[in-house]
Amino acid sequence: MASRTHEPEPLLTPAEVATMFRVDPKTVTRWAKAGKLSAIRTLGGHRRYRESEVRALLQGQIPSQRESID
Repeated sequence: MASRTHEPEPLLTPAEVATMFRVDPKTVTRWAKAGKLSAIRTLGGHRRYRESEVRALLQGQIPSQRESID
């Protein structure tokens, strides 16, 4: 039987996402609240963002959402 090793997807903090987009971290939180970016909540209630989704958004691979952010 083959065992699968599942690598967890890297998660980014609001500050890391804000740096990538050159915006304030509060803006990233607003995007999450508006549904423009999906957030994962930690056990402590902090938001984290999937790196793959953030990079796709940054590269314009999600045009409908990207247009809403600009």
